[in-house]
Order: sequence, then C-alpha cells, then structure tokens
Amino acid sequence: MILTMSTKHNIYKNTSRKEYNLTTEQRDIYRKISQESFWLKKCAEQGLLSRVHSINTPQLDPNDLMPPLKSNNLTTLSLFSGGGGLDLGFDKAGYTHQGSYEIIPICGETLKNNRPNWTIHSGPEKGDVTQIKWIDKIGSIDVIHGGPPCQPFSIAGRQEGQNDERNMWSEFIRAVNIIKPKSLVAENVLGLLSPKFRGFVQEQILDKLPDYHILMFELNAANFGVPQIRRRVFFVGFRTLADFKHFKIPQPTHISSELERTRFDNVCSTYDLFENTLPKTMGVRKALGLPDIGYDSLAPTLRSAFTGKRNTTSVLNSTAGQKAWGHIEIWPNGVQANRDKASAFPAKNEHFRLSVQDCALLQGFPEDWYFAGAVYQVLGQIGNSVAPPVAYQVAKAVALALSLGL
Repeated sequence: MILTMSTKHNIYKNTSRKEYNLTTEQRDIYRKISQESFWLKKCAEQGLLSRVHSINTPQLDPNDLMPPLKSNNLTTLSLFSGGGGLDLGFDKAGYTHQGSYEIIPICGETLKNNRPNWTIHSGPEKGDVTQIKWIDKIGSIDVIHGGPPCQPFSIAGRQEGQNDERNMWSEFIRAVNIIKPKSLVAENVLGLLSPKFRGFVQEQILDKLPDYHILMFELNAANFGVPQIRRRVFFVGFRTLADFKHFKIPQPTHISSELERTRFDNVCSTYDLFENTLPKTMGVRKALGLPDIGYDSLAPTLRSAFTGKRNTTSVLNSTAGQKAWGHIEIWPNGVQANRDKASAFPAKNEHFRLSVQDCALLQGFPEDWYFAGAVYQVLGQIGNSVAPPVAYQVAKAVALALSLGL
C-alpha cells in the first residue's frame, strides 16, 4: 500500500473521524452539558468552588512492580513506540535501547523527555516506518518490539482490519524480516483473536514470518499488579527452535478478584498454587490513596483519547465501565492536568476526579515518567500503551529464553 502524505497525516493525527448522526434535540443536550462543564471549570480555575476531595497521595508505586535488572547484553529496537510502555518495560528488564520509531510527534517528546540518552525518531519525517530501509540495523538488534496500531482491530476503531489505513502490521513484519532479530514481541487488542480476524492473523502475520516460531497468548494487566482490567494479546517469536522451546508465558505475579483463566490454559496453570502466596493487586481507591468507602475494585479498561470521533479528556470505555467507575465513586470524565486542578474541580456527583498522573498510575506508569502534551494527548498516550509492568514480565521471559537457548 502506498501512503500519501495526506494519509500519513491522518495516521499520526488519528483524525479518521466520521460525522455524528445526532438529532437537533440531542445536539442541544450535548451543547448544554458542554457549556455547564466549561463554566464550572472556569470557576474551579478561579478558586470559586469548594474542594470536596483533598489532593491524593498514591499508595501504589509501579516501580515496585518492575525493579530494574542489570544489563542482559541484549539490544532492542522499538516500533510504534507511543508513550513508551514497551520501551520502559524492556528498559527496566535490562535491555539496551537502540532506537524508537513513532510517527506522532508528541509521543516522541515524551520519550525524549524521559530518556534523553535514547535515540528517538519521531514525527512524520523521521518516525514514519514506511520510509525506513532498515539495512543499517542488520546484525545489531536482538529483539524488535512494538504495538502496531490497534484501532483496525478494536471495537472503538470499527474493526475494519486490513482495510483500515492504520493497519501497520506489514511494516512491523517488514522490519523483522529485514533485520532478522533473535526475537520479536508485538502487542495488540484482544479483538485480533476474534474469529473475524483469524484469517488475517494466519495469512498476514504468521505466514509472513516463516523464519520465526511464534506463540500467541493473552495477558491481563491486573495479574501483574496493575489496578486495571486490561486484557491484551501478545505475539512472541524466536528465530531458533531452541529459544522458542525455552520461552515460558509469564505467570501471574499478583492475585486479584477479577483474575481470569484465559483460553491459554498454561497461562494460569499454577493459579491454584499461587492463590494463597502471591500479593493481591490493589483496587483503584487503595492504589490512588483515596479514603476507604467500604468498596474497592479494579479500574475498567482505560480508553485512549486518540480513539474515537473527537479528542476527549475522558477514560470512559463503555456503559458497563461507567457503572463500574460509579461503584468506586470515581469520575472518569474531564480528567485534569494535575492533582491540584482535579481536587479544585469537584465532579457534579462529588465523586473523585482523576488527574493524568492518576491515569498513568492505573496503567502502570511510575510517577517519574512524564508525558508531554495537552490532557487529551497524554490520555491518548496512556490508553494506547502497553502496561509497563506487563511489558517488563514479557521482556524478562524473552531474555531468559534467549539465555537458555544458547
């Protein structure tokens, strides 16, 4: 597929939107809600509203979920790097970063701010993987990892699959086939495992990587200490059969009430043994350091603000999610730029209002990982990212397999 500059612009700006089909009455309702929210926010900025909630001090530190490991002498190349979830997880697991490629400029700023010593290629000129030859990387990369855009396979992205211009699996595969790393790691939404895309997975992913032995499996971030129900599919491949045979799917490091047995039985094969010995994943309220209300639970899956018809400061993903947020008395809309602003802007129902730092923590990012951009851009980076503690466990498993396969 030949991408025009117009098409590329749509990809990195995520502006493939369609008109709303709303009645005049519906538009009036939304306009009224928007105006009310605007004036309430203005009052909050001027300190005219009473603070219902004090500024919270989180109890969860995601750094504890991924203690830094010494160098394993393995190099990584990151594609579709986004806000850095995979990059951070592999970094903490002892890999040496050799470069990140990301077409959205603000994501590149995030990566540069957090790791100024890394080589970051970002924006439509330098971060567009369709324009990279990869020849200079041959022989220097041990692991290629990335999350090809998930919108073509997600419900929110309309599941147009191969027909979606944002489908970049072919570019991930092209890089792997040219560079020929020892291993590959790719992550995507669970929708890719649906029967609708079974043919795509076989013909456009697995068959296109004939030199690799590949395992597909599902992981839930809640099983690794992240206080969020976030189920994703991973593809992990190895060039040699020996390395592949030594790879083990990461076992849960934490227990939560929502821990699920997946379709891959070996993921949780030792669940019964671990149930009474593993630490429990914190609920949202405990993780964020909120007062005990007699009920706590995991966060629903955080949505990306880059997904959908408009930029948004909401992390609400579904009607069911709205009920779940309501039960834990947290307001998932109108996320604020920092905790002070969130505290000064009480939600209409006096539920706790989230800040971008809170959302990042619920995704498994530590406080010292700074996201660049406006609120909707930060939420886009967070919601599109692999939860770093999950990436960390996958990275550890890959490194172990490569060391044993020698």
